[in-house]
Amino acid sequence: MATPHLQGQKGDYAEIVLMPGDPLRAEFIAQNYLENVRCVNTIRNMLGFTGTYQGIPVSVQGSGMGQPSIGIYSYELYHFFDVKSIIRIGTAGGIAPEVKLRDVILGQAACTNSNFAMQYQLPGTYAPIASFRLLRAAAETAEALNLSVRTGNLFSSDTFYDDAESLEKWSKMHVLGIEMESAALYMNAARAGAEALCICTVSDCPLRRESTSAEERQTGFRDMMHLALETVKKLSE
Repeated sequence: MATPHLQGQKGDYAEIVLMPGDPLRAEFIAQNYLENVRCVNTIRNMLGFTGTYQGIPVSVQGSGMGQPSIGIYSYELYHFFDVKSIIRIGTAGGIAPEVKLRDVILGQAACTNSNFAMQYQLPGTYAPIASFRLLRAAAETAEALNLSVRTGNLFSSDTFYDDAESLEKWSKMHVLGIEMESAALYMNAARAGAEALCICTVSDCPLRRESTSAEERQTGFRDMMHLALETVKKLSE
């Protein structure tokens, strides 16, 4: 069945979905890495595609920016399209001292300043974490590809422009990077009994005022794309 945000039917999405924030990155991945591609979503120009990678069914669907947006798309994929695993492939700002531009981060867990978890009415503070199966597969795949990655905590913020200027405090807790989606994705996966992992490329280092270009963020960062697709292949073995 179609949803308010995804026009496809059951079977239009593979069981594993790669989810970039930028729909144009979704299109770029589909055109450059997948075979037998078909477009399965154009609603709000949040492009989605399904094809195969070396014979393995895989979908790629844009999520937009922020936890409310990825919360909607991941919820609908898990609950209405029988998706079992979502791997977010996005960008992050590096905030730990050792993190540099273009580093690849595997988000083992996600701190957040969001109230997303309030909907569950839990008697405490929930800790959003990645699927260990996906995390282990990605780490082993990176090693096989001789690709250096950093694994650790992300900070999912509800604000891009932050009056509190709190990044140094998160850096002191050795959080590797800041982004805006992972915590909500991890919570949606947990609630659905499904799996999620976030693989992020460092697009800027705000504490050092370093950044990459918009074009590189859209179509560069191929190490992250290749790692995600090769992880999909490993999971199918």
